[in-house]
Amino acid sequence: MTQASIDLTRDIAPRSTSDVDAARVVMELILGPPAERICAVRYWDGSVDTTGAGERPPFTLVLRSAGALRRMLSPPTELRMAEAYIRGDVDIEGQIEFAAAVGEEVRKRMARPGALARLVRHVVALPHDDPAERARRRRDHLGLLGRRHSRARDRAAVRSHYDVGNDFYALWLDERMVYSCAYFPTGQEDINAAQEAKLDLLCRKLRLAPGERLLDIGCGWGGLVRFAAARYGVDALGITLSERQAELANARIRAEGLEENCRVEVRDYREFPRGTEFDKVVNEAIPLSDPAARSEKTAQAQKIANEQLPWLPLFQGHMTMFMGKRITGASPSVAFLYYPWAATIGKR
Repeated sequence: MTQASIDLTRDIAPRSTSDVDAARVVMELILGPPAERICAVRYWDGSVDTTGAGERPPFTLVLRSAGALRRMLSPPTELRMAEAYIRGDVDIEGQIEFAAAVGEEVRKRMARPGALARLVRHVVALPHDDPAERARRRRDHLGLLGRRHSRARDRAAVRSHYDVGNDFYALWLDERMVYSCAYFPTGQEDINAAQEAKLDLLCRKLRLAPGERLLDIGCGWGGLVRFAAARYGVDALGITLSERQAELANARIRAEGLEENCRVEVRDYREFPRGTEFDKVVNEAIPLSDPAARSEKTAQAQKIANEQLPWLPLFQGHMTMFMGKRITGASPSVAFLYYPWAATIGKR
C-alpha cells in the first residue's frame, strides 16, 4: 500500500445521503480507496466496488444487509469483526487467506492519530436493518432460549456447536483434536507437533507434579487431560457439555490405557458439590475464529476466579487475564494466573 492509502488526516465526505454511499465512506476509511484495495466489496443492494488492478481480485467482501457494517463496527474491534463473519453479516468470496493481509492493513490505519475517532463518527451514521431483516435475525436467535449463561442455555449452545459430529472436526484438527491455538516454537512444526508443544507448555506453566488433581473446564475431546495424565502423572478430570466430545475422549482414554488417572465427564462446572477440591484448574481459551465460544469461556473463567480467589490456581491460555498475578512465558500469547494453594470449587 502507498502512503496515500493510509492517509486519514483528511475528512471523507459522503457523495450522497444514501445508505450505500454512507457504507462506502466507512469502507474507504478502513480499506482505503477502491483503486488501492486488493479486494472488491459487494453491498447488500448488489452494487460492487471493484479494485483498480484491472484484473479479478483474490476475494470479494460481501455485506449481506444494510445493518451488517454497523454491527460489525460497533465497537470497531477485531472480535466484533470476527463475530460479523460468524453470524453471516459479512462473507468472503474467493481466497480467504488474502483477508489476513487486509486485516493487517486495517490495524495500521486504525493506529494512526484520529483514525478511530473519525471512523466512529461515520459508523454512527450507518443504516440499521429494515424491519424484515430485524425480524429474520430475531427468528434466528430463538434457537437459544433462557437467561444468558444459564446452565440450560449454555448446554444448548455447546451442543449445537460440537454435536454436529466428531468426524467433521477430525477433518481439520490435529490428531489429538485440540480445538485451540497451537504453539510453533521454531515455525517449522506441523500442526500435530505444534499442538503437542502447546500442551507441554501449558503443563509446564501449571507446574504439574505427579499425583496432583487437575481439572480442565471445557476440555473438548480430552487432548490436554490425556497428555497431562500420560506425561506428567496427574489425576486429570476433563468436563464438557457435549456428549459427543465426551464419548470420543473416553474412548481414546481407554485406548491409551489411562483409565486409572484420567476421565472426561459431561458436566457443568457449576454442578460440582461445594468443597470439591483440585490442585490445578485449566480453562483453555478458544481461537478467535470461534468468538461466541471464546466469550463463553471468558465468562466461565471470570466467574470461577471471582468466586474462588485466592484459593484457585487458574490457568487460561491464549488470552489476556483479567485479575490476579500475571506471569508470561516463552510464548507472548500466553498468560496465566497461579496461586500456590489447592483449588476448592465452591469455597468462599
